[in-house]
Amino acid sequence: MKKSTPRSTFSFSKIYCSLFGHDYLLSKDVTHHIKEYTCAHCREKATTNSRGRLEVMTPKLQEINNALASVHAKKIERNRAKTAFQAAS
Repeated sequence: MKKSTPRSTFSFSKIYCSLFGHDYLLSKDVTHHIKEYTCAHCREKATTNSRGRLEVMTPKLQEINNALASVHAKKIERNRAKTAFQAAS
């Protein structure tokens, strides 16, 4: 039985990032203080951690960010409905 291993592909963008560093661009606002970033050259993803520093995106962090985004969206929607109800009174 063959074992398949992921092949690493040669990429100039990975070499560029290893020499000069990543050029992260904002890709998603998870909450007001947690954001996701993507490197413009090598497409590596990163997110902010609890201390506000960038951390490489892992599947676990991706799952946490998705859960936070849904909770945050529900909270924002609830607050909008609450303020609309108070304004009508």
